[in-house]
Amino acid sequence: MDALLSALADPARRRLVSLLAERPRSVGVLAQLAEARQPQTTKHLQVLERAGVVTSQRTGQRRVYALRSAALRDLAAALNRFADTADAADQDGGPRATFDRYGAGLHEERLAAGDSGWADGRSFRFLRSLAVHPELLWSHLTEATLLARWWTPDDLRVSELVFEARPGGRIVHEYRDVEDTDGSDLVVGRAQGIVDDVRPGERLAYRLSPLLPDGSLAFTAHVDLGLKPTGAGTDLDVHWRITDSTVDSADFIAGIEIGFGQSLDKLAAALATDSHDTHSDTDTHSDTDTRSAK
Repeated sequence: MDALLSALADPARRRLVSLLAERPRSVGVLAQLAEARQPQTTKHLQVLERAGVVTSQRTGQRRVYALRSAALRDLAAALNRFADTADAADQDGGPRATFDRYGAGLHEERLAAGDSGWADGRSFRFLRSLAVHPELLWSHLTEATLLARWWTPDDLRVSELVFEARPGGRIVHEYRDVEDTDGSDLVVGRAQGIVDDVRPGERLAYRLSPLLPDGSLAFTAHVDLGLKPTGAGTDLDVHWRITDSTVDSADFIAGIEIGFGQSLDKLAAALATDSHDTHSDTDTHSDTDTRSAK
């Protein structure tokens, strides 16, 4: 396919293909219709033949070329597959839709970021009803190994994480592209913070500041997570409040609603998996105890 795309990249060769799509033609006639010199037309046709899009045969003193439609159909099928994949990404909630949504928000935030403090007081709220006990949810909010499973948006992965779940505890959060498996690409982001309040199973509050490329703080997010037991599990109520916003913080703030929302969706999925595994282990132990009793 690469050779075919390269061959068709030249407008002169595409003109020859369009002429051959109508019927087989000789080199001389093709040169006349394309208003080109015959030696140059011959070279173009040879490139197309090597790419597999045309075939030729000698008839008397003339060489006649014909189009191989199968090659174009194969190319069209490949391009259609690319388009179908892109269409799937364009669906609501898909990667392309998220990209476009972030782009629109980014444009608005950059326009608003005229002076330091421009976003101070801005708040975000996230509410999730989770079908797990507060204890399981609390462990996913405070244990670094469990946090690393969900504490980034869909297209990112945690590459370094420190979370000391005690008042005054240190937080370090570094993340990379999810497909950057060897760490050779640039770090997408890094944040540092401190834990303010810890009430196991009830409330977790901390401050977290993304770092700009020069190491300075982009802004400070005051994050307050409240856990409330319900008959079906636990309600998680998260409040974000922005202070110390700099002009260069727009790129980060534009992604909070989308990014943290995706992170919470990943948290819900991780909890569902772990809750199922816990129930499975309990059932297995129960069966074993029953057999042993017999």
